[in-house]
This record gives sequence, C-alpha cells and structure tokens, in this order.
Amino acid sequence: MTYAIIGSGNVGSAIAGQFARAGIPVSIANTRGPDSLQDLTKKFGDMVSAKTLEEALAADVVFLAVPFTAVETLAAALPNWAGKIVVDQTNAHGVPPEVSAGRLSTEIVAGLLPGASVVKAFNQLPAAVLARDPSQDGGKRVVFLASNEDTAAESIRLLAVQLGFSPIFVGRIDEGGRLLHIPGPLVLHNLVEHPCK
Repeated sequence: MTYAIIGSGNVGSAIAGQFARAGIPVSIANTRGPDSLQDLTKKFGDMVSAKTLEEALAADVVFLAVPFTAVETLAAALPNWAGKIVVDQTNAHGVPPEVSAGRLSTEIVAGLLPGASVVKAFNQLPAAVLARDPSQDGGKRVVFLASNEDTAAESIRLLAVQLGFSPIFVGRIDEGGRLLHIPGPLVLHNLVEHPCK
C-alpha cells in the first residue's frame, strides 16, 4: 500500500509528521510543486518525499489535507478515482449553507471523486494536536473514522493503529459521519483511550 498527502499546510504537515514518526513512507504534494516542499522533507527525513501532484495521486491511499473549497479543483486532476482510498481530512469551515444544500461535506467530497472509497478521518483534531505524539498520559489519542466502505475503513483503521492512534469507527458517513461534520460533537475534541487495567 502506498500513501500520499495532498496539501502541505498545518494539517498536511501534521499527518506527514506522524508517518515519519512511525517510519512509514509517504509522499506529499501541493499545487506549488516539489521545490516548495524542501524544508518540510528536511524536517521529517527520508520517510516523507516531495512529489508532483500527478505522482502523488498515483498512490493507493490519498489524504486530502487541503481546504474544503479546493477539493473540486483537485478532483479534476484525476479523471477516475476508482480503486483509491481517499482520507477526507477537510472541514467545511465558513462554507455557506447554500453550497452544502443539506449535504455533509464528506458526501460532497465523495461525489467529486468518482470511484474512490472515501473515509472521513483525522479531521476532528486541531492541527497542532494532530501533530503531537499520539501517546498521551499513558494512553493513545483517539481518531474517529466514518465510511460507507467497510474494506476502506478497515485499511485506514489499521493504518491509524500503525501511526500510534486509537481509532474508533463511528459508522457510515451519513450516520456516524454526522458526528465528524462541522459543528459535530466530536470535532475539536482531544480524547485519549487508556488500556484497561
């Protein structure tokens, strides 16, 4: 399984750091090109490699760490998303209600990426918290996942474990996914799961 992060802002940098910490190779890309990512790749070492957008979109698993409003433009970069797992890290901050028309942001994202298996995950933590070591106070930081695709959800659940998090699956996007949609009750909460004694 190959992994890529699209977006090199606070959220993209935070998840890139988690891949580096866990020793899992990941590529990262943005619209400005690989040269603009040199400081980031130096910071995180060999596990994080700068790629062109086209190269990054060839990965099996693609993390969307871009603003919600940029997803439509990004979606056009690949005519068919079939066979890819897309991790939707976006949050629809400040998007007018008429844009969503009652739909969840991840439903909109899924509609823009034909053929992709979309998993909502790694979006409920502020970027500064997501960047920290997932181990906290003797437990592991919780990340929530929602997806309509069980196989994709399981792949991302296992990846979250490898990255050091405690993943909790909350169900389908149109059900449990509502908890992860702005202003859902699980967004911006730093929860830690402790092992049973």
